[in-house]
Amino acid sequence: MDRLADHVVLRALASVVAQGCANTAETLACIAVADERKLHLQAAYSCMYKYCLGELHMSEDAAFKRIQAAHAARQFPVLFDAVESGRLHLSAVGLLVPHLTRQNAAGLIAASTHKTKAQIETLLAERFPRPDLPTLVMAIGPASVTRQEDQGHACEGTAPLAPGQVDVIDVQRVPVPVPPIAPRAKVTPLSPQRFALQVTIRQETHDKLRRAKELLAHAVPSGDVAEVLDRALDALIEKLERRRCAATDRPRPRRSAAKGRRIPAEVKREVTRRDGGRCTFVSGNGRRCEERGHMEYDHVQPVARGGRSTVANIRLRCSGHNQHEADRVFGKGFMDEKRHEARAGSRSVPLPIGT
Repeated sequence: MDRLADHVVLRALASVVAQGCANTAETLACIAVADERKLHLQAAYSCMYKYCLGELHMSEDAAFKRIQAAHAARQFPVLFDAVESGRLHLSAVGLLVPHLTRQNAAGLIAASTHKTKAQIETLLAERFPRPDLPTLVMAIGPASVTRQEDQGHACEGTAPLAPGQVDVIDVQRVPVPVPPIAPRAKVTPLSPQRFALQVTIRQETHDKLRRAKELLAHAVPSGDVAEVLDRALDALIEKLERRRCAATDRPRPRRSAAKGRRIPAEVKREVTRRDGGRCTFVSGNGRRCEERGHMEYDHVQPVARGGRSTVANIRLRCSGHNQHEADRVFGKGFMDEKRHEARAGSRSVPLPIGT
């Protein structure tokens, strides 16, 4: 490549980029079809996002952008052509998605052709204007320079936050108050088995934390927040496991046989222990689903076909694989009709743990 003439390198680069756009569009089409058919469930992943991470080894950002674009392109097929031809990049699709309708899709896509992210943001601001944000002066922390005479001692090279005077506004005159966007909590690995937690909490939460430290003063005299949080999470997990998994140190003797869909507490406890609190679905190549959230108790032999609520006939499944099994046993058309009836009647199908 180093020996090629400049025009040859540029032509090759353009060809590779064009091929990449075509590949991206094909990737979106495959994701859209695979997600609609829920093929990730067969591979033991609870959702398409986790399949893209675990099976296709995409980054979190790449997986999110492609799934978002695939869903949008399924609704607006013109997006496939726009991405394939290089008229739109994935960031552009992400910006346009919230504003696309069947009436404006073609026009918006045409107006965004070959534009940068910043240019598209400007275009959207012109077509979908939002109210001005109120000017706010907020106390974040103690100011490094509090008096005019102290400014001479400030660090050399420090620039003012704003040119000239900044006036404090009368908040009562702000026509549309805009709530501040809370920063997302962040958990960062620091070293093996050590993590940094960064989170912004409300005043009420701060008061609860302070009260917990007071109540634990005899056991945690240092008031170490990490220790207080650890003990608080122990108490929360114990409470949730009692409610959702019937966990207890003093189980009561079984009084009567289970009837219908009701699952006895002792069966819930044993199934949760046996399955390790994890979805039991295993793919054709032997991979077990890793999902531990949204767990549901599933009858191996359905109740409608005489199945009983016994330890041998109950297993843990994530909601996705539970519905996947129902589609397999009763047929997708039948289950879709039942789910539609359930939504219309504000009921949940299938039943989650603890209900």
